[in-house]
Amino acid sequence: MNTPGLAWRYLWSRPLSAVLNVLLLALGLASITFLLLVANQVERAFNRDLAGIDVVVGAKGSPMQLILSGVLHLDVPPGNVPLSAVNALKTNPLVAEVIPISLGDNFQGYRIVGTSLAYPQLYAATLAQGSMWDAPMQVVLGATVARTLGLGLGQTFAGSHGLAGGGHAHGDSAYTVVGVLAPVGGVLDRLILTDTASVWKVHEDYTAEDAQDRAAMEEEREVTMALVRYRTPLAAISFPRWVNASTEMQAAAPALEVTRLLHMLGLGTDVLRAFAGLLLLTAGLGVFIALWSAVRERRGDLALLRMLGVPPARIALLLLAEALWLGVLASAAGLLLGQLFMAALVYFLGLGSALLTGGLQWPAALAVVPTLALAVSLTAALLPAWGAYRSDVLQLLQTR
Repeated sequence: MNTPGLAWRYLWSRPLSAVLNVLLLALGLASITFLLLVANQVERAFNRDLAGIDVVVGAKGSPMQLILSGVLHLDVPPGNVPLSAVNALKTNPLVAEVIPISLGDNFQGYRIVGTSLAYPQLYAATLAQGSMWDAPMQVVLGATVARTLGLGLGQTFAGSHGLAGGGHAHGDSAYTVVGVLAPVGGVLDRLILTDTASVWKVHEDYTAEDAQDRAAMEEEREVTMALVRYRTPLAAISFPRWVNASTEMQAAAPALEVTRLLHMLGLGTDVLRAFAGLLLLTAGLGVFIALWSAVRERRGDLALLRMLGVPPARIALLLLAEALWLGVLASAAGLLLGQLFMAALVYFLGLGSALLTGGLQWPAALAVVPTLALAVSLTAALLPAWGAYRSDVLQLLQTR
């Protein structure tokens, strides 16, 4: 007797029941797949974009807002800080490197970031075309920006005020594209990088009325924030406290704020996890009822198999194989549905170029999905299989 083949035929002898059980189990598994994919991509994004940044120093306000705006570029910054205050950080013996970040303009929704050459070096970025900037008003495009906007070397454009599209265009100050970065799979892909002096020049040219006015602006220059790398790990204990207590700025530790953010996200995923567990429980109950009913309906078949010499253990194995088929089908459907849910989230929320990435992702954590599917199916089949194993041939014939 070909046990897997016979189990397959028995499974689809009741197609409506089989489809319903596969669907219920697949929905629960799809929910778990979706949660695992979101958790994996969010963790990867944070680890990727926060790498090498020990603390972010910026204007007083929300520390999480400072991280989201200056590192992940998903929010608006709380304000600007004086350039002199940021330069003073470089003299602190606990600080190894200070990378300025200046925000305020965009081009068709992509942020123009004034910074130093140390910023792309922080992410080990390499050039796909051209060179890095060596003068104000030169820009280097992230891979996503260049691909989406179709910009190439030598082309010029004018930025718009604000961090989202639709602001006032600085038509008198044009940027020139001198380089395009190779894809890094992170935040740099969706940024337009330039020298910090470019940001000052654009806004000073726009607002200055005369030479005296420009001189006053140069003395009061600001940046949005600074990314700081420590000279020693011990600086994490004293440096943020010193910034918060002794300056008009605040220091936000990315590791601490990301932990808080993940905790906040976890409160929402708990509800989805409970819903997925309820679906799996319902699916397991459905599989149990279907197999229990199958044993009662197949008394004649089971009696015939026993009379042909099939041992009781083989009869029980037949039901377990049918449950395994259900688990395999539901596992494949659940993984596919979970990937589709993830793709839909990325598409409808516009997160494909921000925190999450589109396309199929297969993290190692997804191995729990088929394991869980088979565990639920086999657990639901244990009692019906035991009943089939204990059944007596004479009794089966009498109740046929």
